Amino acid sequence: MKLSAPVHHLKRKARLLSRKEDIPLHVALDRVAVAEDFAGWSLLAAKISATAPAGGLFTRLTPGDMVLVGARPGHGKTLMSLELAVEAMKSGNRGVFFTLEDTEKDVLDRFRAIGAEPARFDGLFEFDNSDAISADYIVKSLQTAPRGTLVVVDYLQLLDQKREKPELMTQIRQLKAFAGDRGIILVFISQIDRSYDPSKKPCPDIDDVRLPNPLDLSLFNKTCFLNNGEVRFQAAN
Repeated sequence: MKLSAPVHHLKRKARLLSRKEDIPLHVALDRVAVAEDFAGWSLLAAKISATAPAGGLFTRLTPGDMVLVGARPGHGKTLMSLELAVEAMKSGNRGVFFTLEDTEKDVLDRFRAIGAEPARFDGLFEFDNSDAISADYIVKSLQTAPRGTLVVVDYLQLLDQKREKPELMTQIRQLKAFAGDRGIILVFISQIDRSYDPSKKPCPDIDDVRLPNPLDLSLFNKTCFLNNGEVRFQAAN
């Protein structure tokens, strides 16, 4: 498969086309796919998924993991996290997506962008974009979640944006304890600091995570960083 540009560039092109022509994102994705000699985006995405790293990465996750997924805007961190949720659901586990940024339509469009039809996972996927999202809220929402549930939090730096919420360090420690006790996999989407220079290293790492408030990053036992199609996965020793 030879594309005219990296996949994340094609997805960005589709988003721009969607806004410019005021058409649904899935229609814009199909147009971009046709230009790449595919009948539709679902076929292009299926080709991508055959070689995508999410499946292999998911097999390296275990219940209780705290996973950090970081990248600059537009480089696939949200899609990678959703792909991990899809892999979990393919295995019969639940997938939960907490976000302080996106609408449900945004997320369902992203499912289609990775070639996953939301209806296939009816009953397994849960979306939540409450303004009250915090560690306490997440823990209460997941009280009945079975072992192996994969939870995506979008995104790390927003958890303590409101002054009335506990400090970020306190929240992450609480979530780590909860994940370990319940056997839940927690995946945190993370921003990358603007000082990161891709000309100096091809992929960001733990030192490039944007931290407006103090946080012990060793609380995460696995990390995945992305840039220009490159994926770097690391597990703590």
